[in-house]
Amino acid sequence: MSLPTLRVAIMTDETGWHTGRLKKAFRARGVEARCVDLADCRIDTTWPPYGLAIPGFGHTLPDAIFVRGIAGGTFEQVTLRLGILHALRECGVPVYNDARAIERSVDKSMTSFLLNRYGVPTPATWAGESAAYAQRVLMREAAAGRQVVMKPLFGSQGKGLKKPGVKLPSLKPFSQVAYLQRYVDGGEPGFDWRVLVIGGKALAAMKRVGGEDWIHNFARGARCEPSDMTPALADIAVRATEALGLDYAGVDLIPAEAGRPVVLEVNGVAAWRGLQSVTPLDIATLLVDDLLDRKLPQSKGALALASGDGQR
Repeated sequence: MSLPTLRVAIMTDETGWHTGRLKKAFRARGVEARCVDLADCRIDTTWPPYGLAIPGFGHTLPDAIFVRGIAGGTFEQVTLRLGILHALRECGVPVYNDARAIERSVDKSMTSFLLNRYGVPTPATWAGESAAYAQRVLMREAAAGRQVVMKPLFGSQGKGLKKPGVKLPSLKPFSQVAYLQRYVDGGEPGFDWRVLVIGGKALAAMKRVGGEDWIHNFARGARCEPSDMTPALADIAVRATEALGLDYAGVDLIPAEAGRPVVLEVNGVAAWRGLQSVTPLDIATLLVDDLLDRKLPQSKGALALASGDGQR
């Protein structure tokens, strides 16, 4: 008897280059992949047998979830979308990356806390709601001849970053939260590294050079260049990914003292178009292979048939 075709939901709020590459890689493995917007999913306790309704899957659930994108929204909307991912995990569906890991990486303060707790090199960081305390941090750092970067707690692509000097700007644009990180000068021309970690292995790296002023994001005009994967770079990127419990991650690092890499951010819903342009590796295939081989081993279908569990 032939095994049933595996079905995977790619959770995304927009389709395009990334989802096209993923669907092609899934097809190459004989897997049916469908794009689903988390905003269209719902918890419905009258919807048997799971109490979850995922568009395109009827009363069944996908065999696995690949989280490619989660749209922004109100606190309630984002909470519900993450709740759907939590619920899928509770139903035994592998979620790649799962909601808890995404929550840790999206919240920059929790990322910094966990990196520091697990001994991963990262710049000194302060996060809180007290403007008075944040002002004292700025003054103390300035007195020591150091600069500080102020970032939105939630954000990506270098948006909203500031170097405030000694005077704290209004916290209103930052939702009344001050997230401050000691500035690390990437040199001239400035650059940082993006390292892609998949399944506990650092597989590809690039340099992001230049960009708008001191912000080295591909979306802000930085150019992507190939980079050697040094042992130090690979080790720190893998440790950062493990600290946050991520299946895959884009880890952003910058050279600090004596060129030693330190982690700035960890992206749990990482884009890879820039990195793909400078590596011969097929990144979508690597991601799909890791999901299928680690989360859905080939024996799964046979075991399901043997047990008579054909609901999914």
